[in-house]
This record gives sequence, C-alpha cells and structure tokens, in this order.
Amino acid sequence: MSPLKVGYARVSTDEQDLTAQRDELAAFGVDPKRIYVDHGLTGRNADREGLRQALAACRDGDTFVVTKLDRLARSVRDAHQIADDLAAREVKLSIAGSVYDPTDPMGKLLFNVLAMVAEFEADLIRARTREGMKVAKAKGRLRGKSPKLTPRQEAHLVQLHAADEHTVGELAELFSVGRSTVYRALQRAERGRENALQ
Repeated sequence: MSPLKVGYARVSTDEQDLTAQRDELAAFGVDPKRIYVDHGLTGRNADREGLRQALAACRDGDTFVVTKLDRLARSVRDAHQIADDLAAREVKLSIAGSVYDPTDPMGKLLFNVLAMVAEFEADLIRARTREGMKVAKAKGRLRGKSPKLTPRQEAHLVQLHAADEHTVGELAELFSVGRSTVYRALQRAERGRENALQ
C-alpha cells in the first residue's frame, strides 16, 4: 500500500469555519476524505476526537499534514509529544507544506520556535482576558449574582471556555453566576454538539 497524506484541521469555536484549512490541506495533496477535524476545541485540549482519529489513521511511511503548528498543539510539550509519537511510528509531519525532520538541527530549531510562538499566543489571550475581567470588576460590571444566563450570554460563555481555556471559576466570576450554572451551560453545549453529530 502506497504512502498516504492524512490531514488535520481545528477551530476553537463552533462559529469558526474550517473551509480555509480544508482548502489548504487539499492544496498540499491531502484527499478530502482523509481530513479529520475538531470543532470548538482548543489546541491545549488533549482530548480531541478528530486528532485521535487522524493519528490512528497514519501508517508507516504516511505523512501527517497540518496548515499551521498551532492547529495541532498550543503548548511546546504537546507539540513535541505528538511529533515524537509520529517519528517513532515513522510517520512524517508536514507543517504548511514543509516536512519536519527531527534529525535536522535547523528543522528542530524551527519546530521549537513555532511551538513556543503557539504557546505564547495562547498565554497572551488568557492574560488579556484576565486583565479585561479585572477592569470590568473594578468598574462594577461583575457585581451581582444573576441566577440564570440569557441564551446569548450562555453562547458567549461556551465560546470563551473553548477559545481561551478559562477555568470554571473565572467564567463564574465573569458572568456573575455560580459554578454550577457554568457547568450546566458547558454540559448543554456538549450535548448539543453530540446531537448535531448524530
């Protein structure tokens, strides 16, 4: 069986579109039937069904293709873990059309830089969000405990959780609700995603 190209695409929120990534993967020679995706999951979420399926689909000699390293992982440790796993199985890793060679010193340097940038960007988003929460709290916008969220607020909460990996406590404070309200909102969103896939 000849080597294949297996593609992986990811977006952090359900509202984002995967079309651009799918088109790029196709341009890199990936058959659309061999593109695996994750919707509404961050790169720091290790429990990604699409990623698991994509990695499982790779065989010795195949090439695992992503458009950018931050689509694959948002931390240096996770990026290395995935790359090392692929290398151990003799699966090539292609990032934006360039095949990563773990034995090449320059290739290793570039990979490390890309992984660090991806992690830095994720940390920056979290820091900015926390800063915004502090400003809002100082202005009195986080006072009061509303017992329920409007559908719009709930959608926003779920989006923030998916995109920025806020803790439940941070989301509870931001929306002035109890942790149980946040848990219920996230559970409803998860059930909605599962129903949409059925």
